[in-house]
Amino acid sequence: MPQDPGFWLLAIPAVLLVGLAKGGFSGAGALGLPLFALAMDPVRAAGILLPILIVQDVVSVAAFRRTWDKKVLAIMLPGAVAGVALGWWFAASVSSRAVLVAVGAISVLFGLYRLWVERGGRIAAASDSPAWVGALFGVATGFTSQIAHAGGPPFQMWVMPRRLARDVLIGTTAIFFAALNWIKVPAYVALGQFTRDNALVTLALLPFAVAGSLAGVVLVRRISMDRFYTIIYLLMVVAGAKLLWDGVVG
Repeated sequence: MPQDPGFWLLAIPAVLLVGLAKGGFSGAGALGLPLFALAMDPVRAAGILLPILIVQDVVSVAAFRRTWDKKVLAIMLPGAVAGVALGWWFAASVSSRAVLVAVGAISVLFGLYRLWVERGGRIAAASDSPAWVGALFGVATGFTSQIAHAGGPPFQMWVMPRRLARDVLIGTTAIFFAALNWIKVPAYVALGQFTRDNALVTLALLPFAVAGSLAGVVLVRRISMDRFYTIIYLLMVVAGAKLLWDGVVG
């Protein structure tokens, strides 16, 4: 168990954000890994967070298990498997500093993209784009999810133009990322991240994730979502820039 108080000062808010995302603040969880990676090796941080994500997926899948689009999953999941494999290969082949740069770059791009979208910008595939385009977006989703647990933007770029009904969109998203998180398990096993030490940290942090989920359910109707998300995405850019700096400069 890490003894440095600074670790817990970053890790606890990170898992609280992951919990808030599952409690209704979709998108907030993307800040979790960049924040966590400021405290420890990014691959280990991602390995500690993965079981928490899997546990929390149970609730969202149970709630929307009857409303999902089979075609989207059939097109994107195979590509996501390839993306996870690429992410595993990248993390296994390069130094921890290179992974830090990748996590930082994904975080900065994610934050800037979401800030742009919040102001009316949009990058999306055509609504009638062929299946192979969806498969490519699946690859991008799998890669960014494997490296930084941040597969949301490429997934949304292809799925949102389909204009699925609200519950179908939520259910498809929940089931896709629940499946994707299980697909990532062998990759993190191969990276040596399913260890006793990591499991102890995960267990210590899991109650904070649950508390974050419960808080999200209560707070989602009481605070300004626009202001909340603006702060989250700005913090993602700042945290990502810090990771980039640490990875490049050391």
